[in-house]
Amino acid sequence: MNIFRLAGDMTHLASVLVLLLKIHTIKSCAGISLKTQELYALVFAARYLDLFTNYISLYNTVMKLIFLGSSFSIVWYIRRHKIVRRSYDKDHDTFRHYFLILPCLLLAMIINEKFTFKEVIWSFSLYLEAVAILPQLVLLQRTRNIDNLTGQYVFLLGGYRALYILNWVYRYFTEPHYVHWIPWLAGLVQTLLYADFFYYYFQSWKNNRKLELPA
Repeated sequence: MNIFRLAGDMTHLASVLVLLLKIHTIKSCAGISLKTQELYALVFAARYLDLFTNYISLYNTVMKLIFLGSSFSIVWYIRRHKIVRRSYDKDHDTFRHYFLILPCLLLAMIINEKFTFKEVIWSFSLYLEAVAILPQLVLLQRTRNIDNLTGQYVFLLGGYRALYILNWVYRYFTEPHYVHWIPWLAGLVQTLLYADFFYYYFQSWKNNRKLELPA
């Protein structure tokens, strides 16, 4: 554990809390992509298969439970909650996210650290997480109407991965033989997907105007 890893985890946690705050207090999921939330639920379900078989620390276990529980609860709210689901913009959230799953699984079967079930599924979760934000970004570009909480949620989600890259850089220079190409490359791709959003987010903050993405 180092300051960058801790900051990344807390930023990730903050993004989830912001989204849950929006859903619970406003009773709205407007601007939120169900497709992205379903992909994240699959990411965490695949990555944390070892939750009850591989104990690392109390902190690690608690964080796994939080991300698993929150991801599935968000999907439930958007799909099933009688009030929240009314605000879901299914007409614009049409990205065919299922087409992302199979390529990521095939890539994981080809490129992994070790060809075992556990390692392939772990690699799959990394590849899928790298592209899971795509439906959300496409939805924001289509609607162009981004409220503050939605903007903060996406910004924090991108910030978490950027901080993880700093964590990897720090560990590379401070820990001997620390080389993990798969999470590094997947994390880099994931961060680059946020580049356009980051630019317009900072522009809106700098000019004190509403955040809008170009169509």
